[in-house]
Amino acid sequence: MSQITNEMTAKFAEAFKENNKHNALARSVIKNGISASAENFETQANNVPVFSVDLATGKVANQKQSGRCWMFAALNTFRHKMLNSFKLKDFELSQNYTFFWDKYEKANYFYENVLATADQELTSRKVAFLMQTPQQDGGQWDMIVSIFQKYGVVPKSVMPESSNSSNSRDLNNYLNKLLRKDAVTLRSLVAEGKADEEIQKAKEDMLQNVFNFLAMSLGTPPTEFDFEYRDEDKNYHLDQHLTPQSFFEKYVGVNLDDYVSIINAPTADKPYNKSYTVEMLGNVVGGKDVKYLNVDMSTFKKLAIAQLEAGESVWFGCDVGQSSTRESGIMALDAFDVNDLFDINFTMTKAERLDFGESLMTHAMVLTGVDIVDGQSTKWKVENSWGEKVGDNGFFVASDEWMDEYTYQIVVRKEFLTPEQLAAFEAEPTVLAPWDPMGALA
Repeated sequence: MSQITNEMTAKFAEAFKENNKHNALARSVIKNGISASAENFETQANNVPVFSVDLATGKVANQKQSGRCWMFAALNTFRHKMLNSFKLKDFELSQNYTFFWDKYEKANYFYENVLATADQELTSRKVAFLMQTPQQDGGQWDMIVSIFQKYGVVPKSVMPESSNSSNSRDLNNYLNKLLRKDAVTLRSLVAEGKADEEIQKAKEDMLQNVFNFLAMSLGTPPTEFDFEYRDEDKNYHLDQHLTPQSFFEKYVGVNLDDYVSIINAPTADKPYNKSYTVEMLGNVVGGKDVKYLNVDMSTFKKLAIAQLEAGESVWFGCDVGQSSTRESGIMALDAFDVNDLFDINFTMTKAERLDFGESLMTHAMVLTGVDIVDGQSTKWKVENSWGEKVGDNGFFVASDEWMDEYTYQIVVRKEFLTPEQLAAFEAEPTVLAPWDPMGALA
């Protein structure tokens, strides 16, 4: 291995000192920080929040200090439909309700994966992957579908936010402590050759502890409730003795099996027009399998536009922290000109970023509009879940070029796919490793 020598470092320091441009820029970067020094204010003028297709969605929600963007985004797509169908105002579905059941199911999913890998050494990559993060707040579209299909949904008024759903750090910390402790027990029972009945009984006791922990931290989910509201025309409504499942069927009324996940992953190991799944990725044992169809970016955007033009918003996953300004809510490749600031080329291709760990899906939001000029999309309206104090009252603008580079997943109705695309989606999927970037949780 080649080491850094003192002579080499002295040469670098002298070259930096002799460059007046570097010294001038250093004063700005040291005082103001990298992002503030590199921010390009012209980007705002090029991404004015006006769109040729712009859906009515109401106020944005706020996930606060939690990683529930994926369920907020899914519930927001339902809320958009309900606002129009029932003339509701400032209405939200309970994110705390889905949060409870997701945590509960993720615990069982973890236990089952611990048992499935109990014959492997602790040093195996799969076991290490499991123990690194037994569960977390994030998820994928098919995972939230599994929760909806099994547990339904409820209005936020029926199960409002709790301290631990709005700020989930402590909850995750102690739940993961419990799950890792239980993993020790489960692996020991398998190593001792205990019968399946004894192991499952032990797991059931563990799930009782999980339920108790969640009920004390988040509240107990309702099994029956009344839905009481006044619509925008001031008419009073009362619907009694609803269950979460009957509420979903009556008020949301969406057939979740009509929707498919589309990804854009331009890496060599994932040919386009093929379906993929990810090993050990899920939450509900026996629930919906995570599955995607990989397509080129042009097809990807056409599918999103088709659904928006049909009047329906689009759940999507992206790498929100890349080249985006939180305060102004602009996501554009020229939002920060770091290459010019440092006179260093930081540019990588989308495939290179995925292959080398520079980017993956980190956040889910909702596409609620698009600006189409001369038949081509130029920018996109994005409903975030960070409250109204960021962006344009909580809405962001993504340039078309930013969408190309940093958007990885959308969810659209099957009807927008061609017969060939639908057949490719329904084909037996290629199974990706648990740590594949397409298995990232938003």
